[in-house]
Amino acid sequence: MNNLATRSLTAVFFVIIMVGSVWLGQTVFSILLLGITYLSISEFVTIVSDEKLQPSPWLTISVTMISYSVLAAHALGFILMEWLVIIVPFLFLIFVAELWRNKKQPFLNIAISLLGIIYIALPFGLMIHFFDNIYLSGPMHYGIALGYLLLLWLNDTGAYLVGSLLGKHKLFERISPGKTWEGSAGGALFAIATAWGLSTIFVQLTTIHWLILAFIVVISGTLGDLVESMLKRSLGIKDSGSILPGHGGMLDRFDAVLISAPLVFVYLALFCR
Repeated sequence: MNNLATRSLTAVFFVIIMVGSVWLGQTVFSILLLGITYLSISEFVTIVSDEKLQPSPWLTISVTMISYSVLAAHALGFILMEWLVIIVPFLFLIFVAELWRNKKQPFLNIAISLLGIIYIALPFGLMIHFFDNIYLSGPMHYGIALGYLLLLWLNDTGAYLVGSLLGKHKLFERISPGKTWEGSAGGALFAIATAWGLSTIFVQLTTIHWLILAFIVVISGTLGDLVESMLKRSLGIKDSGSILPGHGGMLDRFDAVLISAPLVFVYLALFCR
């Protein structure tokens, strides 16, 4: 099977799983993201570890999972906002644990662990809040989460198609030589068209809100892709993993989410209540 066919089959399977979990509701989606969070942070720890950098795998993964779980529990209504402070002692446990690990670069290890937790647990944990009726009103709360994913995917698809056909001017050649301004413009047009369509189906948000979300997703999603490319380039690797045939690893697949989800959450919380 050639690479294009492999990529296509993986993408179809991936979309079915993601859309299905969103449609089934906040709880099912949170369980899926729990698994994705675990795979992502495990992948992160694996690719950043070497002879010099040795963050504690079990502690980094454990605190990431705890942080995600606390955020998800708040989104699901199991705990009040005040209980989010539970995360804080676990973050400082990473500092204390280095006293006994006796590694050459303890503070670099601490920094890498905290980076992984913020980079992965926070975005996925905040995504669960896209269903939350504390911030949103209307009978179809899954529409916001689904709309967010569609904006991400259509932006990525538009950028790939237009960039492949018309791309000439490099967007950020030092980090990602394949990205072009033409492709980014194509992705933006796809996202804007998607936002307009979503506003006619999921009326919890006005057309203006959907268009603004499209703008946020286009900018931050592209930056998320570039940030993950910067991470891989700094480590001298092509893909973050191989769990998704034809697509690489979890970080490769969710790179746009890791930067865009927190910004979308902030917009929803501040302006769409």
